[in-house]
Amino acid sequence: QVQLVESGGGLVQAGGSLRLSCAASGLTFSSYIMGWFRQAPGKEREFVATISWSGSSTNYGDSVKGRFTISRDNAKNTLYLQMNSLKPEDTAVYYCAAARGGRDWARPEYKYDYWGQGTQVTVSS
Repeated sequence: QVQLVESGGGLVQAGGSLRLSCAASGLTFSSYIMGWFRQAPGKEREFVATISWSGSSTNYGDSVKGRFTISRDNAKNTLYLQMNSLKPEDTAVYYCAAARGGRDWARPEYKYDYWGQGTQVTVSS
């Protein structure tokens, strides 16, 4: 079965950096677009970033543009999220997700097929 396993979360001070990873198995990784989402306590899930099948195209949520970078390594079946200049408002559980993708794959509201369990990111002020 499909498994997406996030790692790399933790506690960091404001202004610091973290790199999240998402290891995928049970699917042909290069045939799926991948995305990162986050959910803070009491808030709705928020789109963070998405990346195309080959990694040549990306899209970001407005709140993370210029600070976060999504990337993928299809040879390692792994998705990454480099997070720089972290702010306390970035505190959330971060989830990776996979979808077959289609014409509107880059839209924040695109529906994903598979989800990981999440990794906690906490940014202290």
